[in-house]
Amino acid sequence: MPRSIRSARSNSICSVTSESGRGAKLDELLASRVKMGKKVEKGLNKEKNQSATSQDELDSNKALEPHVCTGNFSADFSELCRRNNMTFIPPVIMRPRPPAPVVQQEVSPAKGGKDKGKPSVTQPEPEQEENAEDGEPVDAPPKTFTTKDKFEYFKPSIQVEMDNQDKPDTVNEIFIRGWKVDTVMMDIFKQCWPTMEKLHSINLWNTGLNDDTLHTLSTILPQCPNIKNVTLDGNATEKEDWFELITEESPVQNLSLRHCGITNKGAKMIGRCLGSAKRANTKLLTLNLSNNKIGEEGLEEIAQGLRLNRTLLSLSLASNEIRDKGVVKLSEVLSRFPLTHEEVVERRKLMSDRSSPDRNKSPPLSRRADSKDRPGSVRSSTHQDKGGKKNEKPSAKAKKDGKGGKEEKEEKHEKTKGKKEKEDKAGAKKGVGANVGGRSSGADMQNGNTSRRASLAADAKGKGNKTKGKEKGGKPAQEQEPADSQDFINPLLEGADYIDGRLWVAGNRVLINLNLSRNEIGETGLEALLKAMQYQTTLCMENKSSGTGLMRLLVGKNKVRSSHELLQKITDIMLPKDPFYKPPPQTPEVNEA
Repeated sequence: MPRSIRSARSNSICSVTSESGRGAKLDELLASRVKMGKKVEKGLNKEKNQSATSQDELDSNKALEPHVCTGNFSADFSELCRRNNMTFIPPVIMRPRPPAPVVQQEVSPAKGGKDKGKPSVTQPEPEQEENAEDGEPVDAPPKTFTTKDKFEYFKPSIQVEMDNQDKPDTVNEIFIRGWKVDTVMMDIFKQCWPTMEKLHSINLWNTGLNDDTLHTLSTILPQCPNIKNVTLDGNATEKEDWFELITEESPVQNLSLRHCGITNKGAKMIGRCLGSAKRANTKLLTLNLSNNKIGEEGLEEIAQGLRLNRTLLSLSLASNEIRDKGVVKLSEVLSRFPLTHEEVVERRKLMSDRSSPDRNKSPPLSRRADSKDRPGSVRSSTHQDKGGKKNEKPSAKAKKDGKGGKEEKEEKHEKTKGKKEKEDKAGAKKGVGANVGGRSSGADMQNGNTSRRASLAADAKGKGNKTKGKEKGGKPAQEQEPADSQDFINPLLEGADYIDGRLWVAGNRVLINLNLSRNEIGETGLEALLKAMQYQTTLCMENKSSGTGLMRLLVGKNKVRSSHELLQKITDIMLPKDPFYKPPPQTPEVNEA
């Protein structure tokens, strides 16, 4: 083979090898770039994951921060429910009300006469009935109520009332009805309700309260600034700790516990919270315990609480299991009752504190400390100065006022009078002690009480005059002692009668409404009630300052028939007192010709 052919073949082989090497290098470059791209993508994905995890950590940290309620109930409630991971958040809606009838008034000028310029009321046009396809008339939809889906009505919701619908922080009433309020929901309310300044009414009807949620509610109420009305109808608990709602810290004024299954166990604790010898509830005005299971023992304990309670105005015990024994005890409390040993001891303590109010006060400061004109060292002087001043005093007084001697005599006379009055007061106190010990009659005790009240009133007037004089002198208001004016008088300090070795006081005349209907009261109970009403009537005619007594008494639908003589007598006494009673109009008698 010639050399030229061989050289051509070798050149072609070299070119092929060089091209194949270039292709391999290109493949390697492409592969390396693909690998680098994958690495870049992995790095970007890692950065994204890291940023996402950091964002999640920030969100979790934000969720851990406690929510500060602002008083906007709707916003606070929904936020707290979301933080508790609740699947369904009950909506906060306005309480539905029936629409008011619309009356259109147009001012149309009259042609003349007296009705000129008066508004003429145009009656709304009657609605035209639409005809259906079959030709029958179709009634228009009603406007007095709104219709909803049958399942929409039973969904849990919180109904509210507002002072101003444009301001969400003016919620004043809350209504929750027909769905269970568990511990988590009550804890949410514990954060929301204390920040609502306008809230004054809470209504939880048939919400399945238990002992724990009831205790939580009792701790929420003292924190609410303006709460007054609490309605918990239809909630039965096991321990019956309803007394926690009317403790000394509770601000509740109107409490309704209907259909709560309260037995004698719960009624006993309620009665002890109403009043005792040492303390009494001074805020609760109305208490509704109807439709429960309270018997004689429970009513006796409630009556024991009413002995010294002078705040409760209305009590409803309708539809319970009350019999004659409990009604007799309650009638005794309404008329008059003897004091127990504990009450007598407490009465003596109160009377001793009242007769000597300055016993526990610190001694007054010296005149030298009160003086601001000059220091005490300047006031002290030698015996010669004192003697000179003593000689000068009568002459100076005689020069200033010629009646100096007479004034001194009058002052001495007043001092002797004051000593005699003190001795008389001491004798009166001894007489009171004799009454308590059983040595004298109750009339002397009443006279002693009246004289003591008159002396206290005179002392109060004297204090008032002194304070007025101090105000004129220009002393600061902080140094002036406020006058002791107490509207509430402890019933233990009222006049008592000593009968058969016991002290008897007038009963409760502050309670004005009592409902005992639909119970098991017989003739014995009604007779005791009749005597109590007769005693209250005579006592209130003589003295109306301590209360009017019962003005409304309901005892219908008991064991006694409606035409019974006792019921008729009770009705004759109570009917003129009932503020809701309207006597029938008197028709003029027509004389027959």
